[in-house]
Amino acid sequence: MTLSTVVGAVVGVTGIVNLSMFHGWWKGFLVSTVGTFIGFVILAAGKPFYHLRQPGDSPLIRIAQVFALAIRNRRLPLPKVEELYEISDKETIAYEEKLEHTEQFRFLDKAAILPEGTQPAPWKVCSVTQVEEVKILTRMLPILGSTIIMNTCLAQLQTFSVQQGNDMYRKIGKHDFPAPSVPVIPLVFMVILIPAYEFFFVPFARKFTGHPAGITQLQRVGVGLVLSAVSMAVAGLVEVKRRDQALKGHLISLFWLSFQYGIFGIADMFTLVGLLDFFYKEAPSSMKSLSTSFTWLSLSFGYFLSTVFVNLINAVTKRITPSRQGWLHGQLLDYNNLNLFYWFLAILSCLNFVLYLYSASWYKYKPDDTESNNKPKAKDSDEGLLLAKESSGAKTDEEESEQNAANRNEEESAQETDDAEAKAPSSEQSNGTK
Repeated sequence: MTLSTVVGAVVGVTGIVNLSMFHGWWKGFLVSTVGTFIGFVILAAGKPFYHLRQPGDSPLIRIAQVFALAIRNRRLPLPKVEELYEISDKETIAYEEKLEHTEQFRFLDKAAILPEGTQPAPWKVCSVTQVEEVKILTRMLPILGSTIIMNTCLAQLQTFSVQQGNDMYRKIGKHDFPAPSVPVIPLVFMVILIPAYEFFFVPFARKFTGHPAGITQLQRVGVGLVLSAVSMAVAGLVEVKRRDQALKGHLISLFWLSFQYGIFGIADMFTLVGLLDFFYKEAPSSMKSLSTSFTWLSLSFGYFLSTVFVNLINAVTKRITPSRQGWLHGQLLDYNNLNLFYWFLAILSCLNFVLYLYSASWYKYKPDDTESNNKPKAKDSDEGLLLAKESSGAKTDEEESEQNAANRNEEESAQETDDAEAKAPSSEQSNGTK
């Protein structure tokens, strides 16, 4: 999914942008509309082959039930874990997995207290599994919040860097490279690095870490957060060079921006893919679709926060700078302090990474063998039956087959003996007659 999204973005920021700038905006919108329609037709054509799952309870309602009951039962003492209400083994088929109780967020366990004389029903009591689902999502929230600043940095790169590109030398031979196409640089990095990561880095790292994915999902996200801070620091240095040369009447090449974009492309490859993998694997089975949307929730919050930062930085720096002008005032980048704003984001990203380290160290991964604990494998069952036979003195299948063959041989020998005895009297009788 990530690779297809990146490839689509590459086509958008190159082909569609060039078509719009050099041949008219209406043609760019027309091609986008036709492409969307073709995608819809392909999606509809595959409908007969899709395996659609029957919809269950809304995840949001299940979350609301846990918090509502935990608040209602807040004055009740916490009973022992064994006394909390839990779904039966038959109901685990509907829920797909039965989650074990954890000690974090014990106040939510009060939602699983079943009052005496009360029949289990929605909004009356929640199962331990339902409470644990909410606990898992609650543990994910600090990880989600730690990635918002990185998406704020992404928003600045996609706005101010395009404005920087308009004031740089954009020629590639005889072709004029549009500044809005600059974001293709991190996208190209991602198209190349995502397959390289899976086919080369993961097997290499697995030899040292022993982890099936090379490194854990949270380690992957952490690498991306560090690289995003490095990208902002590099962006500030590039802006200093661009502005100094522009004030001297020299334009530096547009591809100086590839340094900050390239580093951020690698960061995005680690964090975006790591987050999608993290939310999908760690979420309970009934809430996987909800949890995977957290990645895009972080992206949207980051873009909104970027606008807040721009306005806030301008308002604050107008009061403290001698010129009484904000770092990002006006339309001319040559006379403002965009580099300071980039470095502010770099420092903020470093502080955010420290908070992320705390959140990641506090997080507890969901056990991978939850389902295997609830539903024993056929192989294990066969081994258990074999051990039971041996412990009870019963014979194994191989021994039974050997015994059956021996019994058949004995029966055949006995039958031959009986036939011989039956023939003997008849022969004697015939001799006497003669």
